[in-house]
Amino acid sequence: MPWRRTPADARRVLIFRLGSLGDTVVALPSFRHVARAFPAAHRVVLTNVPRSAKETDLDAVLAGTDLVHGYMHYDPAERGAAAIARVRREIRAFAPDVLVYLAEQSSRLRMVRHIAFFMSCGIMSIVGMPEFGADGHHLFDPAVGLWESEAAFLLRRLHDLGPASIEDPSLWDLGFTADERAAAAAALADFPGATDFVAIAPGAKVEAKDWGAANWTALAARLAARHPQLGLVTVGGPADRARAAALAAVWRGPWRDLCGAVAPRVSALVLSRARMLASHDSGPMHLAAAVGTPSMAVFSARAKPGIWFPRGVGNRILHRDVSCGGCGLEVCTVERKRCITEIGVDEAVVACDAILAARPAGGGHS
Repeated sequence: MPWRRTPADARRVLIFRLGSLGDTVVALPSFRHVARAFPAAHRVVLTNVPRSAKETDLDAVLAGTDLVHGYMHYDPAERGAAAIARVRREIRAFAPDVLVYLAEQSSRLRMVRHIAFFMSCGIMSIVGMPEFGADGHHLFDPAVGLWESEAAFLLRRLHDLGPASIEDPSLWDLGFTADERAAAAAALADFPGATDFVAIAPGAKVEAKDWGAANWTALAARLAARHPQLGLVTVGGPADRARAAALAAVWRGPWRDLCGAVAPRVSALVLSRARMLASHDSGPMHLAAAVGTPSMAVFSARAKPGIWFPRGVGNRILHRDVSCGGCGLEVCTVERKRCITEIGVDEAVVACDAILAARPAGGGHS
């Protein structure tokens, strides 16, 4: 396809990636691969505005790094002619030499629409736009019974930029600044549990992925009884503070709530010092994975198993295969979330104990 030709001397690169916190973290290897492929280019991201207060925009992960130099934001829900024309004018004004297409797996019709739109913006070179074949879909590995991760899927489609592997730890480098490290240290200052703590992110952006407040409180009570020496740090957004307070009420050791109190990148540094994170399929889970902290993660079956599982070793994933798996629903209207409600607290306790046994105090990666 002619639009897949890559100009080696590109001076302006537009990167198309939508999503929130977790969507951005799993795309880190691709962003860094692009930066290495076009080191002298001015790189700008075209992305969405957050849809709700529970979402974190892409800037919160990439801002301050050397991966991109600017952002264009638009609202995908605004499909009127005026809104589309505004985005087209902004792209034409930037005049990118190449577009890097980091969209999630989508239908052929949607890809055709994207091709037509970007070509109407004057873009004739697109990297990462899949053929209408295998490279447009996540691959299934029958040996492990899992689907290709989103991180691997995105990076595989950038093969025109040269070889790269998600197993390369340098591709996951968040490039923390000295100020961010100081902010993380301040967040744990005078916290009695700072040298031996677990983190819990009890919130869920999507209702279909929510294990439920009662389950998280019960899990915290059980862990506190089994590991009374541990501190607890709760992470997430401002909307998660009520759940965090409920966990604190049953916790025996010291507690510090960072929900909405620190930036996502600072929370990643805090998570790097934790023994483990207990979480839904969420942005904090992917931040923990990026810094090498294992998670006990409770997953719904709305996505195929493996696609959004955290990277790295030592994670314990709780997931149920159900007949309605892969539904993609944000609100479960038929099955009442049986894929996730069938996961019990006992199972989560066993998974947390296994991580803690394998990762003694002081095992963080700060």
